[in-house]
Amino acid sequence: MGRAVRRRKEAPGTAVTYGGDSPCERAVWRLRSRGCWDDAAALLEPYVPGSPATALRRAALLVERCMFTGGGWQAAEDSLRLAEAAARDDDARGAAACERGQLAYVATVLGVRDRSDEARAALGRAAALVDPATPGRALLDYRRGLVAEHVSDNPQAALAAYRRAHTGAAAHGDTLLLSFTWRHLAGLALRDGELAEARKGFAESLRLREHIGFLVGMAPALMALADVQPEEEAVRLQEEARRLFHLLGGVPTWLAARIGPA
Repeated sequence: MGRAVRRRKEAPGTAVTYGGDSPCERAVWRLRSRGCWDDAAALLEPYVPGSPATALRRAALLVERCMFTGGGWQAAEDSLRLAEAAARDDDARGAAACERGQLAYVATVLGVRDRSDEARAALGRAAALVDPATPGRALLDYRRGLVAEHVSDNPQAALAAYRRAHTGAAAHGDTLLLSFTWRHLAGLALRDGELAEARKGFAESLRLREHIGFLVGMAPALMALADVQPEEEAVRLQEEARRLFHLLGGVPTWLAARIGPA
């Protein structure tokens, strides 16, 4: 996950634009939301040398590509090193450490290489640097929850981290992050047999992704909701997930075993 997707306030009756206030920011969001991370990163490339924030944003895009595609590791590493070198204050260094932790986590859970110790260390370093009052803290809490749940197998710690992330994302209006926290809170609820709570969380995650147009995240949200629905509705959701998955070129790749052929 990269920087928060901002919802710009508009006068009543006008459209709401996601992704930022500039044409470049909106173009990056449109490409990112459709799984075109290379193209999105290319739009930012000319600005990297003079802008630590842009270097970090570009690194975050390429780390996200690794998560969805299982590839592009070297490009993400190179971009992340640039962002780390460009960081000039604790917030920037903490944000770069957060991305470093996410990259190590993704490599671990996708079975590329066990970098679990690196993930924990980087996220711990980020926690010491990132101001608890900033939007970046919610993203950090979410990622620490991922490590607790999927690497350390500690659902109690994951639940606490997801709840902090959920509260922070809501406070800062980070709709995309909220779609992730809803989904992972729902997953823990399902793990505990709380079917109604799981159904509510998965449905809300899907609704938010539809609302902001995060197409590349729609298929996983549809499949998650299908798991807690009656058979007829589940089949409908799975078919929609399959259509979107193949429309977007087979991402996220880790969903392929469940989706099946076109």
